[in-house]
Amino acid sequence: MLEMTREELEELVAEALDRIPPELTRLMDNVAVFVEDEPPADDPELLGLYEGTPLTDRGEWYAGVLPDRITIYRGPTLRMCETREDVVAETEVTAVQDTPSYTSFVGLLPVG
Repeated sequence: MLEMTREELEELVAEALDRIPPELTRLMDNVAVFVEDEPPADDPELLGLYEGTPLTDRGEWYAGVLPDRITIYRGPTLRMCETREDVVAETEVTAVQDTPSYTSFVGLLPVG
């Protein structure tokens, strides 16, 4: 298992977020990303979790609310990755998949 502190992982998560395409980051509105040690006991291999209101469900009522939350889980991520670059790549994938706008974003990807 790859070893690193939470602070080191937070730095790699920031690096991964910087690599997300601008087409998606423009859609990431009111979202905070956190690092936690382990996922819930009922899903020990969970790499990340989105909690909030997807863009497709936001209406006129969506104002003044707390940010949505993407949690990256340190334990499972480090257990599956062999290098720091693996962590960055896996975190990038996890963050994109857990983005509240992911379902909207898929239709915006350029073809070819």
